Amino acid sequence: MAQLAMTSSSPPSSTITDERREWIRIDDRVLMEYRVLTETGTVVPVETASTTPEVISAAVTKPTADLLARTGESLIGSPVLPWILKVDYLLEVILNSLATSQPSSVTMARPTDVNLSGGGVGFVSSREFAPGDQLAIKLILPPFILIQTLAKVIRSVPQVDGQGHAIATEFIDLKADDQEHLIRHILQTQAERLRTQRTSVL
Repeated sequence: MAQLAMTSSSPPSSTITDERREWIRIDDRVLMEYRVLTETGTVVPVETASTTPEVISAAVTKPTADLLARTGESLIGSPVLPWILKVDYLLEVILNSLATSQPSSVTMARPTDVNLSGGGVGFVSSREFAPGDQLAIKLILPPFILIQTLAKVIRSVPQVDGQGHAIATEFIDLKADDQEHLIRHILQTQAERLRTQRTSVL
C-alpha cells in the first residue's frame, strides 16, 4: 500500500476514553469519492478518468464481497445471496448503459486505500491540494453504510515515488451518528484482523 498521510495528530493526554476512540486509525480499503468545494459553494470533480465497466464492477461488487467476508459461511448458503447477486448484476447493466449513453451522469465511488479515523481520512490523490482546501467526501463502509461529509485538507505531501500526493484531512461537519459508524467500523476491523492473526499462529 502507498504511504498514506496520517489524518491527525495524537490526542491530548487528558482526553477521556470515549473521546479517544476518535483518534484510533487503521489502514483500510473502502469505496470513496471526493470533490473540491469551491469558494462559491459548488463541488468540482477531481478525477477525470472515465467510468469504465471495470470501475463500475469494482464499485458494485465490493459491498457484497465485504458482506460475504464478514458473515462467512452463514450467507453463502442463504437463499438471499442469489437475490443480492442478481441486484448487483442488474445495477451493473444499468450503470454501464448510462455510462455509455450519458457519460457525465455516472460518477462512481472507487475502491481506495485510506488511513481512516473518526476524525479524518488520509489517502493518495493524483493532484496536489493546499492546506485549508475543503473536500466533499463520500465514503461507503462495508457492507452498505454511506457517509457524506466535508473535510479540510491538513497536509499534502508528494509521494516518494512521484505517484501522486499523500493527503491528510480532518472532518469538519461529520454527523455524530456517522462518526459512530466510522469508529465501530474501525474497532470491528481491528478485532477481525487480530482474530485472523491469532488463528494464523495456531
